Amino acid sequence: MKVSDKVVQSLRILIEQTNMQVGDRLPAERKLCEQLGVSRSSLREAIQQLVSQGLLLSKVGAGNYLQQLPIHWSEHKIVQPLSNLIDVDPEYRFDVQESRLILEGGTAWYAAQRATVEDIIKIRACYDEIAHCQALGKDDEAARADAKFHLAIAEASHNVVLIQLMRSLFDLLQFNVVLGRRKVYSESHRFDQLQDQHFNVMTAIERQDPEAARNAVCGHIEFVIQQVRSIDEEEARQQRASRLNRI
Repeated sequence: MKVSDKVVQSLRILIEQTNMQVGDRLPAERKLCEQLGVSRSSLREAIQQLVSQGLLLSKVGAGNYLQQLPIHWSEHKIVQPLSNLIDVDPEYRFDVQESRLILEGGTAWYAAQRATVEDIIKIRACYDEIAHCQALGKDDEAARADAKFHLAIAEASHNVVLIQLMRSLFDLLQFNVVLGRRKVYSESHRFDQLQDQHFNVMTAIERQDPEAARNAVCGHIEFVIQQVRSIDEEEARQQRASRLNRI
């Protein structure tokens, strides 16, 4: 990994730790070099890299400003390319789901062992928000709450690498959830099933049962995969029947 890439990662962590918001000015270069323990040339190269991606704004004589929160930085390098692949090859979304099985099975396992009272409160708040948004018919907000539920579980694992992976993929996760919800959540009984699955994941973490938590989250994702495939097959069958009727 290039030195500038490592500095980019360090900048991201610093921005998250100091809770910077869009529009805030980054510390002066000299101070950043001291905080990150890097040379001025490496820092400037990293900043220019982020400026070229539209993530930071550099004003001559005024400093560098945050244009986008780190949680959305993955959109430029990960989400847009992967969402394009999904558009070209719908089967690619199942690769995303399979990746979630591996990653989220681990985060749920560790969350069940390490979640604090504050973590549990946050997970339950996300769970309640899903139902609230769904009841109001706010599908986009419900999808975001769904993704936040899974992210909250990752944060409860207290494993820095797993948390960073989930945060970097948050936009892709949300995109994937939206795609799934368009199909699986289209019928009320399926929504009830999925909410029950979310509940099982949450309560397994509350009970501090790692095996049950991992099985519950993996079972949830596998259920979505199965349901989406089944719905796709039915839609394809109906399209074939429609074409035959027009002959």
